[in-house]
Amino acid sequence: METLRPRLAANAVCRGLSTNTIAVVAIVSLALSACRHGGAAAPTPAADDLLAVGTPAPDFIAPTHDGTHVHLVELRGHDVVLYFYPKDDTTGCTKEACNFRNAWGRLQSAGVIVLGVSTQDAISHTAFAQKYKLPFPLIPDEHGELAAKYHVPLFGGLARRLTYLIDKEGRIKYVWPKVDPEKHAAEILAQVGGS
Repeated sequence: METLRPRLAANAVCRGLSTNTIAVVAIVSLALSACRHGGAAAPTPAADDLLAVGTPAPDFIAPTHDGTHVHLVELRGHDVVLYFYPKDDTTGCTKEACNFRNAWGRLQSAGVIVLGVSTQDAISHTAFAQKYKLPFPLIPDEHGELAAKYHVPLFGGLARRLTYLIDKEGRIKYVWPKVDPEKHAAEILAQVGGS
């Protein structure tokens, strides 16, 4: 951001716009670009920055878009996909959610529970889930607290696309720091031995 300030200031003076206005537009453009292009604008976190495979997954109790609550410890005995995504109803995020929806029968047969997390509110999540008939809960993480617990970077207030697979004992089984939204369900099924 600091490297953009001199250019933004020069452009602002030329166009009569404030530097703050230009900075906000730049941040929003980069964030939306990240979602459209599968997270390409946000750097992929280093493996050392993420929760390590084999470590206990941080427990949480969180509301979901449909008004229920999910408590991670109560999901023991199931593999849990905790997938973080930038923004509801954007190209890459929609492809990823619909990929899970389309593989829902196979995921259920494998005993997998899917939880989507982003920084939008329950109203946005509800509209997204209804529009695309998503059969799994979406967790609003408006203040990034769950993202922080799981070391998921926020970029312009939006979560980086990243997935944790939590095993039946509540430990991190696998981490995808970079996700292909259209193939992700198959990757998860391969890890849990589903077809």
